[in-house]
Amino acid sequence: MLKAIFFDLDDTLLWDKKSIQTAFEKTCRYAEQTTGIDCKGLEEAVRSAASALYSNYETYPFTQMIGINPFEGLWGTFDDEGEEFQKMKAFAPAYQRKAWTEGLQKIGIDDPALGGQLAAYFTEARKSSPFVYEETYHVLDRLKPHYQLLLLTNGSPQLQNTKLEITPEIATYFDHIVISGAFGKGKPDPEIFQYALSKFGLSPEEVLMVGDNLMTDIIGAEQSGIRSVWINREQKSPHETIIPTYEIRHLEELFPILEEL
Repeated sequence: MLKAIFFDLDDTLLWDKKSIQTAFEKTCRYAEQTTGIDCKGLEEAVRSAASALYSNYETYPFTQMIGINPFEGLWGTFDDEGEEFQKMKAFAPAYQRKAWTEGLQKIGIDDPALGGQLAAYFTEARKSSPFVYEETYHVLDRLKPHYQLLLLTNGSPQLQNTKLEITPEIATYFDHIVISGAFGKGKPDPEIFQYALSKFGLSPEEVLMVGDNLMTDIIGAEQSGIRSVWINREQKSPHETIIPTYEIRHLEELFPILEEL
């Protein structure tokens, strides 16, 4: 019998990609207003610079394991416990300035001071641009009386908690919130799924995992013996070997599955 549902956070309940996209659009508009120059191509240039810089830091393997991408690095402070997070905290301000400064250089604007301004502006723009999928609260409202709910999210505790602070309604639905950076390992590692199960004292058969990422949420659930629901809003092609138990396009489609179970 199904007793609990585990939910991923980013791009499952929160529309994180749209928040990042919006922060880039606001910051690039600000760059144009500040310089009076057409900043076409700036977003793409900064994304490219950020990805290249990020992968060269010694913390890169750790960020991959915990699940922190370069664009989260552009607004995180990483004020978290642990040696790796302290290293990230130390280099984050320089990384953020460098990514914007190099992005500007790629479109012909050599202005490190402006790079620093844009880095700070982006952080505030991301914080002021939270997006939650329109069905999220309605679905959680319907589930809450019938199931135990756990949020299982990869990332830095500081960043993930900031996301929950700017969308304060979400956390109230969950009995437990498990963040990979606090646990020490991220999805798809079966250990974090076992830890989540231990929060309720449940067996894998009594739980369903709902997430958007085949490489973390779905394969991690599968390796842990937990049935999975892949929310495939972008209509991505199926994977050859990672097969979710169920596939949906919209969170409301969970309810027919739950009736079946």
